[in-house]
Amino acid sequence: MRDPVDRAVRAISRRSSYALVWAQFALAHVIMLGGIGLLTLYQKVPDRKLWVLIIVSQLLVSLDNLVSIKLTRRMWRPVWAWERGARDEASTIEAWLALATLPVEYFRRMRKYPFAFVYLPFVAFMTWELKLRWYSFFILAVAGTVVILAAAIVRFFTMEIVTRPVLERIAEQLPADFNLDAPGFSLRWRLLAVAPAINVITGVVVAGLTNRGHSLSNLGTSWLIAVGVSFTFSFELAILAVRSLASSLSDLRRATERVRAGDYGARVPVVSTDEIGELAQSFNTMVEGLDERERLREAFGAYVDPGLAERVLSEGVDLAGEEVRASILFLDVRDFTAFAERAQPNEVVSLLSSLWELVVPVLLAHGGHANKFIGDGLLAVFGVPDRHRDHADRAVAAALEISELVNARYDGRVSVGIGVNTGSVVAGTVGGGGRVEFTVIGDAVNTAARVEAATRETGDAVLITGATRAELSDGRFECDGRESVRVKGKAEPVELWVPQLAAADADRRAAVIPSPAQVGD
Repeated sequence: MRDPVDRAVRAISRRSSYALVWAQFALAHVIMLGGIGLLTLYQKVPDRKLWVLIIVSQLLVSLDNLVSIKLTRRMWRPVWAWERGARDEASTIEAWLALATLPVEYFRRMRKYPFAFVYLPFVAFMTWELKLRWYSFFILAVAGTVVILAAAIVRFFTMEIVTRPVLERIAEQLPADFNLDAPGFSLRWRLLAVAPAINVITGVVVAGLTNRGHSLSNLGTSWLIAVGVSFTFSFELAILAVRSLASSLSDLRRATERVRAGDYGARVPVVSTDEIGELAQSFNTMVEGLDERERLREAFGAYVDPGLAERVLSEGVDLAGEEVRASILFLDVRDFTAFAERAQPNEVVSLLSSLWELVVPVLLAHGGHANKFIGDGLLAVFGVPDRHRDHADRAVAAALEISELVNARYDGRVSVGIGVNTGSVVAGTVGGGGRVEFTVIGDAVNTAARVEAATRETGDAVLITGATRAELSDGRFECDGRESVRVKGKAEPVELWVPQLAAADADRRAAVIPSPAQVGD
């Protein structure tokens, strides 16, 4: 549940993203009034002169605010462009950087202006107006830095608070691979800078409230004592607190980098019972979930094509059916039934595993998808789910390479028949009862199976249809005709062709296809 301030900030930011940025500059008026009030604890100021100091200080602060508003409006331009619809990657990153670096960049550009043109002139005017001795200027200038510190601290953190809602909306549109490389003010230095500053301010105020001697010398002494305490005892305490916090955050950062690199065994030690401990425990729980998801993805990828596995993980299991033109490759092991009858079960499984370990990488290398294993047969698809305009070329090249590799590894002891056909298919997930599979359906699939069966009659290792031949690239393959065959469900005979690589491609293939001795058994 968000606190009331946060809810108010978000409500205003939804109406006007910049409104609170310029509005928060008004806090400087309050801080300046507090600085003048602090002065009255150490220096007696007549009422008339007090009002003069108030009026002059507010005019100078107004001038500072006008300059600040002009500067921040210029720095805000990428954010307005993003809000008006410039949501492309470059514009989104530019808007995010403008907001994320706004406090640091603002102080970098304004580092001299408030001190030189507001603070010192006002100290000089105050010394003159109160008719103080000349050295009082230096006492006021040095001791009055507590007011400058207070204003800087409030302005820096208020800027971060009022820009956060807008920054969150922009961050949602950042690309996943966005590289966080921007100037910033680390948490370590924030604590080390803010803690002593707050102690100095508190020390000067408390000394003034408890010792109302109306003497500027007391102001200088109080400032020196406060600074001494802050940068000795208080600073050491701040270092201890920062060391404890920074160690836990460093552990978290290192573990995050390991997870980013793919090490899901990374864990953060839970060493406290506060919010940091809860964060560490939540991180460990998250990484355990990522580790489990990665194991499931790897297991899933072992049963289906890796490309399909990634698509299912990103889009869900319900891949809508669509009609596409694809090339279908059907492969079957010759005389496998007779071998299975006389061999031991472990020999049958071992042979098939060895064969598929040879075949599947070839399919993947050519952009194909090993869709289904049917005993000693395999159905592969080219052109879906990954779209390739040259799916026919890829399917035929894969078929020829598989045939050559099988012959090289098994030296004729195992042979395969491969049929390739091209046509329209319906691709998508089918199934029920919580079990689905990605498949392709259509006459083109059945025809590919019939063409593979025809290899037994022709004695060829690879046969393709006329539909596939018509889509092959010119000059890459040479095809010899075979007698057309009648296929069940087809009114006209199906043209059959025996493909082979053109001479130039064949020479290149010969250089990479290993010999039987290299392939091994």
